[in-house]
Amino acid sequence: MFPLLALTLACAPEPIKQVEVPLPMREFRGIWVATVDNIDWPSKRGIPTGQAMTEMRAIMDKAQMLGLNAIIFQVRPHADAMYDSAIEPWSEYLTGKQGKAPNPKWDPLAYAIEQAHRRGMELHAWFNPYRAWHPAAKGPKAPSYIGKTNPGLVKTYGTYEWMDPSEPDVQKRTLDVMMDVVKRYDLDGIHIDDYFYPYKVKDTDFPDGPSWKRYKDAGGDLDRGDFRRKSVDDFIQNVYSEIKKEKPWVKFGISPFGIYRPGQPEGIRAGVDQYADLYADCLKWFKEGWCDYLTPQLYWPIKQTPQAYPTLLNYWAENNPKGRHLWPGNYTGRTDPNNGNWPCSEVVNQIKLTREKAGGNIHFSMKCLMKNWNGISDALLAGPYSTKALPPASPWLDSEAPGAPVLSKVVAYDSYWTVIWRAGDEPIRFFVVSALKENVWKTIRITGDPIVDIRKHSVDAERGQIAITAIDRTGNASKPLIVDIE
Repeated sequence: MFPLLALTLACAPEPIKQVEVPLPMREFRGIWVATVDNIDWPSKRGIPTGQAMTEMRAIMDKAQMLGLNAIIFQVRPHADAMYDSAIEPWSEYLTGKQGKAPNPKWDPLAYAIEQAHRRGMELHAWFNPYRAWHPAAKGPKAPSYIGKTNPGLVKTYGTYEWMDPSEPDVQKRTLDVMMDVVKRYDLDGIHIDDYFYPYKVKDTDFPDGPSWKRYKDAGGDLDRGDFRRKSVDDFIQNVYSEIKKEKPWVKFGISPFGIYRPGQPEGIRAGVDQYADLYADCLKWFKEGWCDYLTPQLYWPIKQTPQAYPTLLNYWAENNPKGRHLWPGNYTGRTDPNNGNWPCSEVVNQIKLTREKAGGNIHFSMKCLMKNWNGISDALLAGPYSTKALPPASPWLDSEAPGAPVLSKVVAYDSYWTVIWRAGDEPIRFFVVSALKENVWKTIRITGDPIVDIRKHSVDAERGQIAITAIDRTGNASKPLIVDIE
């Protein structure tokens, strides 16, 4: 569980041939921060910029305190933007009116990335690829809303408006939106959720007649279901390819509905058939390696037989020939006493099961941890998240270790030292700072900043030493820099 890094100490007061500096365990601990209808952030539409920033910092502080290491931040609730975009209008969930910029102007995505990285957490930008309008929106729609600029691409379906996934211009629009963010922001991942073709409205088929007719008129021979699935397949494959061309280290993650098809695996007897109803062949994407991580939404209790958490977890773990990351989604919000009232032990036990088969979890959503429903935050901190963790490395993206950090200076004060260093020979995402205490190396911080204050009581009195290990953008670890701070 703890990889050991060996090194030779050339500058220690008493030569030591070799020491071992353990890194934290590798486990992805993510949290969805939902912005649609102000589920998690901001608390209300149109709050002052300063209040919105304060609320975001509070989320980051809580996540760091609980041992989480990744924020999945919803930046496109529905054909809008929680960041400064030239393609889509500002979200009404931020400013109170779609298309209205915040005043004073700021960029929540840039700020979230900065705040997450400073605290040693990854930031993944979460997009809804096809939803155009949500019934929670109060309106009015901005002049730049896609339903106004190109109404032929948008369909009313139930109480929502959706972009037709089989329209080439829709695929291009969503890809352009995602790639604009990849190019302009120093983020760690692009994340999409479970809405492909929308969930079925009773007795009503999705109105994609024009794109279907155009396909048939051009000689297409697929049936309508396969035509829809191929449209979504092509989009997923293209997103993955384009991200890797631009920034190979940016991970692409998908969080589909947790059941592939009822009956697969045996014993799973109920649930949406996403293959037939959402036209999402997520098993194919996982097997083909068209994502860096899959987060099936396993939103059911361990003992709920028709959709048992362990059975579904095993299914996805057994269908991963490319060795991509499997980080299941957990409905941690069901600890809400007014909506589910799960005991916190349900979530803790799901994490324990996940550790046997996969490399981490993503929790929905931040509100439950901020409010500590049924003591869930306390239980996580006292139990599975009592020690720090690093996100797992992604060796198919890059497996070369970065150079060790280089010491700049150590400044001594009465009760602490300030240690400043710089990265070695390539861009670094995080630094793991460990201190020698009672002859044991212990991780004291994971940070994005190349500076740390070390309290004198936190290290051995006889040999004041800390180790600084660089973690690059794909999770590879350097050999540590040993700093003598006597």
